[in-house]
Amino acid sequence: MTNNSSRWLSVLAASALLGVSAAALAGAGNGTSDTNPYAPAYGHPYRHGAVPTREAHMQMHAWAASHGAKPGGSSGGSAKNLGYGGGIDGIGVTSGTPRVYIVFYGSQWGSSGTDSNGNLVFSGDPNGAAPYLQNLMKGLGTGGELWSGTMTQYCDGSLVAKGSTSCPSGAPHVGYPTNGALAGVWYDNAAPSPASATQAQLAQEAVNAAAHFGNTTAASNRYVQYVILSPTGTTPDGFNTSQGNFCAWHNYTTSSYGDIAFTNMPYVTDAGASCGQNFVNSGAAGTDDGFSIVEGHEYAETITDQNPAGGWTNMNRRSGVYGEENGDECAWISSGQGKSANVVMGNGTYAMQSTWSNDTAECDISHPIVL
Repeated sequence: MTNNSSRWLSVLAASALLGVSAAALAGAGNGTSDTNPYAPAYGHPYRHGAVPTREAHMQMHAWAASHGAKPGGSSGGSAKNLGYGGGIDGIGVTSGTPRVYIVFYGSQWGSSGTDSNGNLVFSGDPNGAAPYLQNLMKGLGTGGELWSGTMTQYCDGSLVAKGSTSCPSGAPHVGYPTNGALAGVWYDNAAPSPASATQAQLAQEAVNAAAHFGNTTAASNRYVQYVILSPTGTTPDGFNTSQGNFCAWHNYTTSSYGDIAFTNMPYVTDAGASCGQNFVNSGAAGTDDGFSIVEGHEYAETITDQNPAGGWTNMNRRSGVYGEENGDECAWISSGQGKSANVVMGNGTYAMQSTWSNDTAECDISHPIVL
């Protein structure tokens, strides 16, 4: 893995040069994810809501600013507000109680066991990502946590006009994950996961998971997302390589079981500080910060844009954040309003990032639940 100091020097050099292609220049003035050459989605449109590495995030903002866009920071007023995409296959948001299934993808996870909290643990999990993420999903919606509250302001359904930036009375809202969001876990050790799984392979693994859990109808997958967690040492979709300037992304796929929402969740500590290690907490306490920050980002975006981009995204082409989702607009804030912080849940404390809130026009780490 590249030394972090060298990576930051490379960021500064690249940001200074800002060399771009002719295709990228065609999008000058809006800084969008499909035209910004430093965005993970550039050339890879299926990478919805991708968490850029910290280096890529700096480059994205530098390029956007140099092309007339003003991406802003944690605030930015109405220019950063999200609009409703009208839904895809009738799906905009997770307008029910969110359910998360975690898939440990591939035999490289090693031998398995169970800890005192009933979590799957693995011999091939050097940083304890498996129990940490299981506990995170169990903790959501417990202990009075209000990080989840921000997402409950968003809605879908026939009452919501495409382009709306607020929800009308009677529209179904994103559900609050009372008593936790974890619905199940699966160790798929029938074969090793690919060294660098493709988007198609990750999507197929999500469909396989739906079958494994018995979610074989559209109705059973309506409020569900599958987290495809790859083992250490693998590079799903080019993660932690020169082709993969991201930490995770989400998407959906069609199947005979209905539409399947899924996240490509790599073993992010393989990328160290680039994907959030010690972003909030120092020393050993912050080793897994990136897992909760990055997966929290993707979870929040999936429940507000379950079938991208039929849910809530930025529709302002001059904002510098056009096309971004609620987590994207608040990624890697280290100080001031909306900075990443520890969030207390019923079963522990987790490093989390803030998410964009239309009704407060800022990045919120806490927000009242909207019923």
